[in-house]
Amino acid sequence: MTSSRPYLVRAFNEWVLDNDCTPYILVDASVQGVQVPTEHVANGQIVLNISPGAVRSLVIGNGALEFSARFGGVPMQVFIPLHAVIAIYAKENGEGMVFGSEPGTPDPDGPGGKFEPRQGEEERPSGRPTLKVVK
Repeated sequence: MTSSRPYLVRAFNEWVLDNDCTPYILVDASVQGVQVPTEHVANGQIVLNISPGAVRSLVIGNGALEFSARFGGVPMQVFIPLHAVIAIYAKENGEGMVFGSEPGTPDPDGPGGKFEPRQGEEERPSGRPTLKVVK
């Protein structure tokens, strides 16, 4: 079977918007093919607002999520393979979904899949993704 992730991301995005909330995604920026503003990546992850007021031309396909947006006034085309999306949630209340690994997705312990902390940083103790509010 194909991955359920694209269907769930589309559904949760619609659900969050229908409830007058702001959809945010948490992305593993270390996954090959991810094109995001690297200056906003922290601990190998980036949180992005994908609401209609924040992005243009949002397309959530079966393989990738892409849109154009401005970061610090600079326009950029963002491209995220869907297996790099860790979570989608509402900014206002944290309601949403965190994704686990699925068959056919890259091995998180394989090359480029596991977050390696920078020198002096601690690795997350549980290995689970964390969510934070970005203003």
